[in-house]
Amino acid sequence: MWVTCAMGAWMISLVSSYTSDTLPDIENEDFINDCVRNHNKYRSEVNPTASDMLYMTWDPALAQIAKTWAQNCQFAHNTQLKPPYRLHPNFTSLGENIWTGSVSYFSVPSAIKDWHDEVHGYDFKTRRCQHVCQHYTQVVWANSYKVGCAVQFCPTVSHISSAAHFICNYGPAGNYPTWPYKRGATCSACPQNDNCLDRLCVNPQRDKVTRYYSLQYPGWPISLRNRYASLFFIICPLILLLIAIIIILIKHKYPHLIIWK
Repeated sequence: MWVTCAMGAWMISLVSSYTSDTLPDIENEDFINDCVRNHNKYRSEVNPTASDMLYMTWDPALAQIAKTWAQNCQFAHNTQLKPPYRLHPNFTSLGENIWTGSVSYFSVPSAIKDWHDEVHGYDFKTRRCQHVCQHYTQVVWANSYKVGCAVQFCPTVSHISSAAHFICNYGPAGNYPTWPYKRGATCSACPQNDNCLDRLCVNPQRDKVTRYYSLQYPGWPISLRNRYASLFFIICPLILLLIAIIIILIKHKYPHLIIWK
């Protein structure tokens, strides 16, 4: 029975509930949580393992930069992310990933997964890409420890109508000519005074976080509100109620039918 409930909740979670009027803003807590959690999920699961991967936390200034650029509805990188421009108070150079698709298809996990799936064309030993892999390498760039994302509804972007235009900016920028991270035992090359959490390097002084969707200090382990878990507990009772109603109707129509227990 619990398997049935889990499958029902999972299938519903795969269907985007967004419309052009309901795409989340950069202050939406579930949106922020999804962006941070999904980035850190892929950062903690890199293969080969990383010895110096920093835990990524949310940055409101990066999110505002992403939102401002997304409003242009262009599938093109922001030309002011690198020197001599300085859009961010702490980082002189920023990284950027862009995803565009129909609103009905968009979700934060699916967009970040599309970036991560470029790993299949990336050779870590040689740092060569078969096709495009810069989105993947930015997601897992060890020194990029801040992220801010935004999604904008656009009537059209690169021939895509009714588009969700999703942009994430990163600080500091990745994708310069070297490996995205150091290969080795997890957390074995973390900066001094860092702790190890979920195979990632964390530091309260560096991260300077204040909201629940990032790290909470001093408190271990981190507890994040998971909307999919919430969905599970909402859907499961409804499924059980539906099954009970079906059984009652069957027994009423076929009173002599023996239902296996």
